[in-house]
Amino acid sequence: MVRLFVAVDLPVEIREKIRECQAELKTGKARVTLVKPDQIHLTLKFIGEVDEPTADKIREALKKIRFTSYGLEVGTIQANNPRRPRVIWCSIRDGGESEELHRRIEDVLLPLGVPREDRAFTSHATVARVKSYHPDLDEALQQLKGREFGSCRVERIILKKSTLTPSGPIYEDLMEVSC
Repeated sequence: MVRLFVAVDLPVEIREKIRECQAELKTGKARVTLVKPDQIHLTLKFIGEVDEPTADKIREALKKIRFTSYGLEVGTIQANNPRRPRVIWCSIRDGGESEELHRRIEDVLLPLGVPREDRAFTSHATVARVKSYHPDLDEALQQLKGREFGSCRVERIILKKSTLTPSGPIYEDLMEVSC
């Protein structure tokens, strides 16, 4: 079995700017786990655990995806839920292009038994996970509010394998689809 997802990698310059801000999330009493900067990405579709034959079919299905290059801006750091934050992310503005690409991916994977997401798609890049909340996290988030991290063009999507380990996930690029 392999654990898969489809993503857009962010450029090194954007991930470095995010890394510079991540330390501020660890200054208080909240317990947060930071995403390693080289792993910060935009997830278009989390697929989950599949067997190898299904993974091969997923590769073939993704090759059929057609899209036009589009721009995105990586915006401010915020919590997924201000009252009970579990994930801290950077907002992404792209005029709905990533959501449309997400829908196309779901359309080609549905016949393979990969279900559609129950939740609405939110374009974001996870930067930390909250293990234990403390109100001082709100102050750290307020300090980061309004910072912008840059823009880039999306010209490819990547099928990634995720191997979970005690020290965090290890990602491996399996294939890419360019526009």
